[in-house]
Order: sequence, then C-alpha cells, then structure tokens
Amino acid sequence: MTENGQIEIKRIGTKTILVPIRGTSPLIVSNFSEKSKRQMLEAQMGVKNTRENRDPEAEYQQAFYRLAREDGEDGYGFPAVGFKAATVGASRFYTGLKMTELRQFLFFKGIFTKADPQQLVEIHGTPERREDVVRLAGAARTAYLRYRPMFPEWTATLEVTYVHNKLAQESVISLIDAGGLGVGVGEWRPERKGDFGTYQVDTNEEIVEVNG
Repeated sequence: MTENGQIEIKRIGTKTILVPIRGTSPLIVSNFSEKSKRQMLEAQMGVKNTRENRDPEAEYQQAFYRLAREDGEDGYGFPAVGFKAATVGASRFYTGLKMTELRQFLFFKGIFTKADPQQLVEIHGTPERREDVVRLAGAARTAYLRYRPMFPEWTATLEVTYVHNKLAQESVISLIDAGGLGVGVGEWRPERKGDFGTYQVDTNEEIVEVNG
C-alpha cells in the first residue's frame, strides 16, 4: 500500500537459464504420423479405411519430431512439454512441493519450425531404427510391430524460465535432475514402467543464465 492509499503490485521476477542434459539411457521417440492423423480423420468421417501395405522405413521416418534448419538439413527434436512434465513430476520425490504450483513457476521453451507445429527441444545424437512388438488396445490385445527412432546416446539443452522469488536456481536444477532420473521422456520411460528416456544435468557443461 502506498502513502496515497493505492495498492502497489510488483512485477513477478523471472530468470532464464540454459541447462545442458545428457541421456543416461536410450531415448525412443514416437511422433504421431500424418498417415495416422489422416486415418483417424477418415474414420471419424465415416470413410472406409483401405488397407495399405506397411513400409517399415517410412513409419520410422514419420515417427521423428523434426526441426527444419535454414541449411536444408532437418534436425531432430522432442517436445519441450515432455521435459516440463518430467520436471514437474519430480515433485513426488520431495516433501511440500505441489505440482500445480510448479506448473506455474516453470516454463520450458522449445523451437518452432515449419517441420513440426510445436515447441521442440533439439536432440543431438545419431538415431537408429528400432523394431518392437506392442499390444494394441482392446479386448483382443493384438500383437503389432512398431518401427520407431531410438537415440542410443543423446544430449540436449533445456531453456528454462522460472519464477526466482519462488524457486532458487539450484532447486530448478535439482528438479530437472530428479525428473530425468525417475520420470524420463519418450516411450518406455520410468513413469510408464520402463527404463528408457532417462537423463541427468551434464556437470561437464556450464549452466548459462540468459537474463537476471
């Protein structure tokens, strides 16, 4: 309250840091392909689905999250929201933290390009094609082969904005580390009873503060 009786509200203070991470287990990615989207739309429109011959290589290529670079070479990415979910989910390991509050205090920024209409964190690594037997949902639980990209070794840099009067920088880093350990990202991550998609903050690289 000011001297003249006005209510004075200060702006929320935020800081942005770049946090390098390194995968501690392979990352399996599975983007929803344009073919699957088309088939879903056709089913909802009542269009009869024509059975097509499967192309494992095409399914593998369509499962990437891609970043369109100016040099013409596509890069690889993973949704920034996945890393935020893992970090917020790490609140389970600590007493007194609420997921609802962390969602409002932490923001993960990715890259928008014409290759994919969502914010992606660039993934650095060499992918390989993975073949897995999965069970389709439904009473029959039919076995089905899936072809997806896997990054055996991978790194990334997370751009994280946080409310600094609510969270200390070291706390943010600890949450990112815990999320990488116990929640993970991608297919078959620990949160989904797997052991893929885990990561840790790379202590060999510097954490850079973008603004203060």
